[in-house]
Amino acid sequence: MKLYIVGFGCGSREGMTNEAEKAILDSELVVGYTVYTELIKQYFPEKEYYSTAMRQEKERVRYALSQAASGKKTALVCSGDSAVYGMAGLAYELSAEFPDVEIEAVAGVTAALSGGAVLGAPLTHDFAVISLSDLLTPADRIMKRLRCAAEGDFTIVLYNPSSKKRADYLEKACDIMLMYKSPDTICGYVRNIGREGQESRILTLGELKNTGVDMFTTVFIGNSETKIAGGKMVTPRGYKNV
Repeated sequence: MKLYIVGFGCGSREGMTNEAEKAILDSELVVGYTVYTELIKQYFPEKEYYSTAMRQEKERVRYALSQAASGKKTALVCSGDSAVYGMAGLAYELSAEFPDVEIEAVAGVTAALSGGAVLGAPLTHDFAVISLSDLLTPADRIMKRLRCAAEGDFTIVLYNPSSKKRADYLEKACDIMLMYKSPDTICGYVRNIGREGQESRILTLGELKNTGVDMFTTVFIGNSETKIAGGKMVTPRGYKNV
């Protein structure tokens, strides 16, 4: 009785790890958020699929666990890494209801890494990853985390930077950053990482504040030493000084 929790990366076949591909191939049923199962179907059309809409995570995870408990090898898929804003945590939390199911979390490439590679090397030194989505985290707690990360001079990666209901959240985040960082701080963003229509840009924090983004965009805000080198966003680790 096996349930794989699979992080499939950015959504392209090339961005999927061998381990993730092997887990999906070994499964009879693939369960996931509708957008994600549609991405997977093009690569594994022979599999059985079950999907639910956003904000139906508990139903989705319980279904995957119940199907695994019935003896069907199941893969619960997430974009990026299954344990970074993914379903692995919830699956383990609910697993007490299905004691006979063996859970195996399969690592994937989260957007901070795949997007960082597109921009260059923005995460060579200490960094923080913060989601601006307030569906599960109160907005005041998100803003406090932004302040602490900015004050600590971390490079900061923002997930879920904007939506129709949160159109001004990136602007608010930038206002907090500007309390501790120069408006000339090097930043970048990548949209549709590894997918059709991928686009990226390197810009300053002052410019980022007035830039429109969406839920498919990952935003990178540099630290005080981040610079442009060879046309890429680079945060030095200090090797040249050793």
